[in-house]
Amino acid sequence: MSQQIKAIISWVIVLWSSYIFLGSLPYKFTGHPDTQHIFSTIGNWLGGFLGDGLGGLFTRLGAFGVGGFELITSLILLSPALFWLINKVGGSKSYSRARLHQLGGLMAATVMAGAVFFHVFSPLGIEVLHQGKSDGGSLFKAAVSVLIGGIILFVINRNVNNEPVA
Repeated sequence: MSQQIKAIISWVIVLWSSYIFLGSLPYKFTGHPDTQHIFSTIGNWLGGFLGDGLGGLFTRLGAFGVGGFELITSLILLSPALFWLINKVGGSKSYSRARLHQLGGLMAATVMAGAVFFHVFSPLGIEVLHQGKSDGGSLFKAAVSVLIGGIILFVINRNVNNEPVA
């Protein structure tokens, strides 16, 4: 596969993953009722075998921790665009799009592997039900898509030459 094709595929995955991550931040950082339901369901479940202290901690702070990690992941995934712009105005070419996308892909896959795990194995379920409403599995599907995309990002950018690219 050519470098150009890898870069195009990478950017499509980056834009989708960042859309999912950044779009969820207002819910995670403002204590939205849906987010409270998700993290309290998981926290209560975790409390059953890790103890109420850790379960309660996850209930209270899990959304902030996950949201913070997703924000950092998005910044890493999108940063090659900023570096490209800096290079266009005379900056240094001291970064690698492929390396940043590889790292961001690993981070995205890691956080979404956790999300998929909790959807499948905790009482949260694949289809999240809250206040009599179903999400139709949309959160699970988004998590799976970003998990797969992250793995693809990691793999296709693994053996790319480290020359600076846009």
